[in-house]
Amino acid sequence: MKAARLFGIGDVRIVEEEAPVAGPGECLVRVTAVGLCGSDLHWFGEGGIGDAVLDRPLALGHEMAGVVLDGPRAGQRVAIDPAVACRACEFCLGGHPNLCRNLRFAGHGSTDGGLREVIAWPEHLLHPLPDTVSDAGGAVLEPLGVALHGLDLAHLRVGATVAVVGCGPIGLLTIQLARVAGAARVVAVEPRAHRRAAALAAGADAVYAPAASAAFPASAAPDSEIDSVADVAFEIAGTDAAVESAMRACRPGGKVVLAGIPDDDRTSFPASLARRKGLTLLLVRRMREMYPRTTALAASRAIDVESLVTARYPLERTAEAFAAATAREGLKTVVEVS
Repeated sequence: MKAARLFGIGDVRIVEEEAPVAGPGECLVRVTAVGLCGSDLHWFGEGGIGDAVLDRPLALGHEMAGVVLDGPRAGQRVAIDPAVACRACEFCLGGHPNLCRNLRFAGHGSTDGGLREVIAWPEHLLHPLPDTVSDAGGAVLEPLGVALHGLDLAHLRVGATVAVVGCGPIGLLTIQLARVAGAARVVAVEPRAHRRAAALAAGADAVYAPAASAAFPASAAPDSEIDSVADVAFEIAGTDAAVESAMRACRPGGKVVLAGIPDDDRTSFPASLARRKGLTLLLVRRMREMYPRTTALAASRAIDVESLVTARYPLERTAEAFAAATAREGLKTVVEVS
């Protein structure tokens, strides 16, 4: 079978290899669609993410959909939960499998992801996809789950005002979710014009540009327009200046949800700003058990996952897909594996 593997920074190659063998409790799955995520881009552009570094050719990809190949569920279309928790540690048993100390995650560390024609994956992590959700839409259920987990952490109240700083796919999904959850007003900050337009289409009432820079320089953030307007601010850009913009957007006593992943694995912000406002900081670690909820939201069209997919590439052109995703040319780039 074919697989796309990362051999080094910016070095993705298509290789031929043996198909996997399903182990106990696993099914073989023919992968149909894989979305490229910001964390994949960290691997591609930096050779790692956080304290995990590339030490062998790695198949990336954790936003996955496919078709079960064996067992009683053969032929069933599924969305694939990429997080394999141990289900036995105190965090798993306490309802926090995303914090599992023994967790294996697709396309991370020693666990290969979905940029392969066939994977062997635990059956309990294969979630049925209804006919109303496409394969590419099924891959988007994972970032939708991350956005939904962030919303859960915030305990968003009906009638609240929300700020979203960074309008990539997770930011756009957060805007939609905030509307579904009853937010009275949603404002967004995003430097790229096409993503500002997408934010308005997703339901934002107002969208502001910082400067003509993707780095969200704090000096250029639209502080006068968004200062202290939000009950909850979601930072989904991964830069210090984006964090500061989110904090400035929050009212005193508000909440800032940090979902962005910084390039150098460090986040800093003006302590006096957060302290004087008495802000509560919440950090997103992937997601909990979200697939039943995200599937229902997508199937009912309460959340539009399909329009986020703006570029599709075959597996053989995975390197091009990464280049396009790195350039942030559209919204969600999907590799159609088979």
